[in-house]
Amino acid sequence: MPKDLEPQFQSLLPPLTAIRAFEAAARHQSFTRAAAELGMTQAAVSYQVKLLEDRVGKPLFHRLTRRVELSDAGRRLAPAIAEAFETLHAAFAEMRERDDSVLAISAVHTFATNWLVPRLGGFQKSHPEIAVRIELSGRAVDFTREEFDIGLRGGRGVWPGLRSHQLIPITFTALCAPDFIERHGPFREPADLLRAPRLDAHDEWWRLWCQTAGIVQPPPPAPSNVSLDVQSLLGTAAIAGQGVAILMPAFFKADIAAGRLVQPFDLVATDGTSYWLVYPEARQGARKIRAFRDWILDEAQR
Repeated sequence: MPKDLEPQFQSLLPPLTAIRAFEAAARHQSFTRAAAELGMTQAAVSYQVKLLEDRVGKPLFHRLTRRVELSDAGRRLAPAIAEAFETLHAAFAEMRERDDSVLAISAVHTFATNWLVPRLGGFQKSHPEIAVRIELSGRAVDFTREEFDIGLRGGRGVWPGLRSHQLIPITFTALCAPDFIERHGPFREPADLLRAPRLDAHDEWWRLWCQTAGIVQPPPPAPSNVSLDVQSLLGTAAIAGQGVAILMPAFFKADIAAGRLVQPFDLVATDGTSYWLVYPEARQGARKIRAFRDWILDEAQR
């Protein structure tokens, strides 16, 4: 709408409170029942109706003893206002239904690939009415500007304006294939492992793992070092025997249980962070968010 028409357009519309009071009073044929529905006093409803009558320049009700009835002008106006409110109700109901039917998730790649996706079928089985849309992203999305409902991110759990729930702590260790040990071992102490080909050897996690092992000055990476960055790719390369990787055991439980990956040393390190479920505090009551929160916290606990 052109800006020069906005004041003129606004002046044509009476206050919404007055319109709402008239609609309820017309429907109930009673100021008292309208007041009870709207959570107002009878005097407040009467006042709002009077404002509307002053705006249109005609009485909309005949005030009778202990009751009111619509005037001719009120009978002409009431159906149009009732229809307008029905249209508004339908529009908001459709928006709520559409909003409740799709859960938009922003998730870091590693957590989504290695932990969430293999379990997601359980959520969809329990809530077939909710479709899940996942966008993989390493950035912290802005919930006030982007159409996401929840986020799955790594960190320390403090994000202003967001409710956060810890899912799993980030702990990591060195893992490799059994035949890798046969080809490059034996590994009698953690420092021996550092002389073998390492995957993504410049990763900060390697430094923290060495620090936990008491290795003050780790040797530089071998020339054959491979950098893959993503845990799922590192795990695949490690299973293929291409090197030893620093990985989260929580993401590779099946491979460890099946013997495709082994842990040469009972040594686990952490950077003090965790993976978290986050969502805006103002939306914590949304049905689909509550459903996903309850499900994923139960999964994390198990």
